[in-house]
Amino acid sequence: MRQERAPDPKRRRNEAKGHRGEMFAAIALRLKGYRIVARRYRAPGGEIDLIARRGGLVLIVEVKARATLQAAMDAVGPFAERRIEAAADHWLRRQPDYDLLSLRFDLVAVLPRRWPVHVADAWRARR
Repeated sequence: MRQERAPDPKRRRNEAKGHRGEMFAAIALRLKGYRIVARRYRAPGGEIDLIARRGGLVLIVEVKARATLQAAMDAVGPFAERRIEAAADHWLRRQPDYDLLSLRFDLVAVLPRRWPVHVADAWRARR
């Protein structure tokens, strides 16, 4: 029989901070006219924080809660980008209007005491 371990308090705080950041990012995107179609989308090999859509444009959004915009941008490295791209491919293949959609990889930085910063086209897929 496996013994359950107590959840790590630091991990729980970080997860709560991440969920709050995703909520603020979703609100900011909705106010820009995007519809949130998925949150924390999990696929084999990767996870997407938010998937937003406006018409035929689909945003694959990575949300980072950091002290500065630069720190948020630096937090998404090539390995994370590849994992997010793999999850995006998984999601995209399941859409009925797959060939009509344009995909963009964005970042939303949730900064202390500021409105979330939306960085459009934060990186390009390596296809």
